[in-house]
Amino acid sequence: MELTFTKEIIEVTGLITKQVCLKCMGELWPCLIYSSSFETAKIVVNTKSGLIQKLQDANNAGSLKFCFIDSESGNTIVFFVSSRSMGYAPYGGSQDMAIISLQFTQRPPDDLIVIIGRVLDAAMNSSQRRGERITITADTQRKLNILSQDSSISIEGVPRQCILRDISFYGAKVIIMGLAKFLENREVILTIEFDEPRKSYPLKGRFIRAEVVEGRKELVAMAVSFDESLVPMGYKLRINNYISQIKTDNRLDQLVLQE
Repeated sequence: MELTFTKEIIEVTGLITKQVCLKCMGELWPCLIYSSSFETAKIVVNTKSGLIQKLQDANNAGSLKFCFIDSESGNTIVFFVSSRSMGYAPYGGSQDMAIISLQFTQRPPDDLIVIIGRVLDAAMNSSQRRGERITITADTQRKLNILSQDSSISIEGVPRQCILRDISFYGAKVIIMGLAKFLENREVILTIEFDEPRKSYPLKGRFIRAEVVEGRKELVAMAVSFDESLVPMGYKLRINNYISQIKTDNRLDQLVLQE
């Protein structure tokens, strides 16, 4: 699978675009990473820079420099991947810009495998485990790094407070004051705040179902279905990191029991 470096993907991976370049015959040539997998990459270059001719002179050999910043430690991660140009084509119909296809000629560093792999894994799990719900307890809140069960929700532009009961890749359940008949089918924006690193995710969706809160007539539990096309990748990564952690913990528990 190939990861396209959109603005959102650049943000969640921590790619430092100004530090990206292609090293060819001892010179560093600025470029933009359009996409990458574990075996290939596509870069966008200025056709007037002279890089394409330089690659031809170098028998199409070069090294692609990646540069990321780790969101947790703040450390910069830099590495080069030996590559070979497999050809180029005009980019977006422009005569001044070209997209070059690169084939890696060595195994990429573990850092690249981890960075790309975690995003691809989150994208895959968000599709395959879309209905898996995480009940918000003190333990799951801590593991998810959610700042508080108390969250804000905007109901057709009117700000309200709510309590998170559960969340998933594409939905949530919240407890809120009100009557179900006045809330169902309303458009909402649920904002969930995370820590480490601190980040708020506004999740646009709609109330689709109501449930009774036992013993509390003034409260109602509302199921929210998010607009899937607008769910931030950063939010998916948070959910996926939790699911991966639980899977790892379960495997360790099984190994202990076997011993």
